[in-house]
Amino acid sequence: MYFLGSTIALIILVGIALVLFFTPLRVRYAILSKWSVFCMWWLRITLNIEFEVIGRENIPNQACVIISNHQSTWETLALQTIFPHQTWVLKQELQWIPVFGWGLSLLKPIIINRGEKLKALKKVIKQGADRLKEGIFVVIFPEGTRQPYGQLGKYQNGGVAIAKKTGCDVTPVYHNAGKVWPKGSFIKYPGTVTLTIGNPINSEGRSASELTKEIRDWTQAQSLIINE
Repeated sequence: MYFLGSTIALIILVGIALVLFFTPLRVRYAILSKWSVFCMWWLRITLNIEFEVIGRENIPNQACVIISNHQSTWETLALQTIFPHQTWVLKQELQWIPVFGWGLSLLKPIIINRGEKLKALKKVIKQGADRLKEGIFVVIFPEGTRQPYGQLGKYQNGGVAIAKKTGCDVTPVYHNAGKVWPKGSFIKYPGTVTLTIGNPINSEGRSASELTKEIRDWTQAQSLIINE
């Protein structure tokens, strides 16, 4: 039921956005981001999956880099309903998925080839900085891939490198979505996801590795608090 409803909604919204292809990016984003709003509502209606947000007051007024752990598809939807206009780093294969990929392409994401690591990193830093200058938040999942519920992968420095290039803040995020929507599983479980937004971290005057360690340590601490 959830899959059918979300697919129908996506087809309708992508169709509208394609008609409006030559409109400004913010118009296309305003239309297509409604899919995430619908999905979060549809998850609650069909599967009894709800969520709570702790720390909404920490969302900056100016665009920043959002660094979140990655457990599920859930957070890619939820973050769009919580933070303002944003973009993401995506592997190039995703843009070729019918309908879904077309919708992503309309939103001007940062597309990378993960097989060319150095080139991909340079592209992420440059295009991420460009998006921030346009007032668009940049979402980074520093683990690079989804992790099993309760586990935290190694954090890469790409996200904080974008922040340092522009001098913007980094806002850390932790959630436990893997308990209701596990990695690699089609089955979803009823429950409430907790998402915590930390205080923005100033990136100026600090090394990328130092910032990354602070963010990961904060994330690990939140994991212990929320999942105890």
